[in-house]
Amino acid sequence: MTEFIIRTIELGGLLGIFVLMALENIFPPLPSEIIMGLGGVAVARGAMEYWPLLLVGSAGTTLGNYWWYWICDRWGRTRLEPFVTRHGRWLTMEWHDVERAQAFFRRHGSWVVFAMRFTPVLRTLISIPAGLSHMGAVRFLVYTFAGALVWNLAMVELGRRLARSQELLGWLVLAIFVAAFGSYVWRVLTWKPRKRD
Repeated sequence: MTEFIIRTIELGGLLGIFVLMALENIFPPLPSEIIMGLGGVAVARGAMEYWPLLLVGSAGTTLGNYWWYWICDRWGRTRLEPFVTRHGRWLTMEWHDVERAQAFFRRHGSWVVFAMRFTPVLRTLISIPAGLSHMGAVRFLVYTFAGALVWNLAMVELGRRLARSQELLGWLVLAIFVAAFGSYVWRVLTWKPRKRD
């Protein structure tokens, strides 16, 4: 399976990396760890260049996060709350989660957009309060790109170093995929809306 994904990434090239990384931030079950990690394997094999992979992957991450930011900035609470309430199960969140994220954002400031890039679920969720708070677009893009660059650098390096151990790499990719996809499915199946007072 790992070899198939690596070949697919190599075939898609930088455009494929860009699209996958953008989608990873829009649709929860796609893990960036696998995309950029296996991109690192492609670098080790000489099928991809290190810096273009890192920059394009981070640009894709930034675009995916900007999509959520833009929606929230344009829609505001009035239009976003009914959307989250209606599709909460598939988003695996409810409006209460958005309110908590907003409170966290207000309490800690806009730098958390950078810091949250290193957490599995919150790295996408933090774009929502940033948009609802109408954070400056340029600052949002800079913080997001900078955080994504650091995270993706770690993933590419990990993949590059593990390229020599195909068996370990295969198990690691499988574990990450099962954890990410399984976690999403579990949250969808066990999701219950909070009872309103």
